[in-house]
Amino acid sequence: MQAEELAERVFASVLGAFETVSIHLGDQLGVYRYLHDHGAAGEAEVAEACGMAPRYAREWLEQQTVAGILEVDDPALPAEERRYTLPADHAPVLVDRDHLLHSAPFARLFTACAVQVPALTEAYRTGGGVGWSTYGELMRTAQADANRPLFLGPLGSELLPALPDVHARLSDGGSVADLGCGEGWSSIGIARAYPDARVDGYDIDPDSVEAARRNAGGAGVDGRVTFTLVDGAAVEPETPYDLVTLFECVHDMPDPVSVLAGARRLVAADGTVLVMDEKVAEEFPGAGDEIERIMYGYSLLVCLPDGLSHPGSVGTGTVMRPSTLASYAVDAGFSGIEVLPLEHDVFRFYRLRL
Repeated sequence: MQAEELAERVFASVLGAFETVSIHLGDQLGVYRYLHDHGAAGEAEVAEACGMAPRYAREWLEQQTVAGILEVDDPALPAEERRYTLPADHAPVLVDRDHLLHSAPFARLFTACAVQVPALTEAYRTGGGVGWSTYGELMRTAQADANRPLFLGPLGSELLPALPDVHARLSDGGSVADLGCGEGWSSIGIARAYPDARVDGYDIDPDSVEAARRNAGGAGVDGRVTFTLVDGAAVEPETPYDLVTLFECVHDMPDPVSVLAGARRLVAADGTVLVMDEKVAEEFPGAGDEIERIMYGYSLLVCLPDGLSHPGSVGTGTVMRPSTLASYAVDAGFSGIEVLPLEHDVFRFYRLRL
């Protein structure tokens, strides 16, 4: 990459960062939702409805229009007379929480990272970490909402049905232990797809477990889904589970081997342990593609600092390659791993061999 190309790359990144935070503002203030629900609106109407100071409302609406996110009826009109619209094609990205294109949570996640730059800088100097709870509600809800469309949609309608043994077992009323369940959308998605199955979610974050219980109640599955605050390594089942899942959490664990060993104890002799994690290259690629770049971004700002906030952490980071998971699995008592033929742009799915 030549100097001019790098300068253009940096400029584009800075521009993207500004627009990312502006999207977060519009999401948090409810402007996208208001425009989607009520149609075209002027700056005074938006300011009043969304609790914004009028001058900030004007600037934000103009910036969003310049960025191509909103549309304006006539830019030549005086500012106070212009009316702004959220195009229908943009609603799935910015408003529809269950759409696979919903991207507003990623803007929230980036902003939650940016807030912690002073703490991250200190961690980089000392070798310490920044714990998950430090990132706060913004990060927790962003992570949950980012994966919600996958968990409530393709997980139960495409991915699990593509595993015949798992699908048959759950259809017949099987049991699931969902380790590292976060705010519960994976557990809820499985329960909705398999009405006769029982799902028990486990997580070590108190706020996530509380949110998971509320979410299950709102989804109407709280009678078949439970959530328990406990380390995945310490779960003691009354009976073995047909399926044990670990969705996008192994790379965050300070001691993944102990949790995987726990999963080994939880699963029935003829059951399945299923891991979903990032679809990074199998080996360090040097210059990488967009998936590799964004996963290293997550790792630098969230996952590695969170992991290293725990004493004795192995410090995996987001970029967990298959060979790393394989070594953890073998150390935990599995015979190896199998990469499953489940297609996804971002995630790779593994079956841990018993």
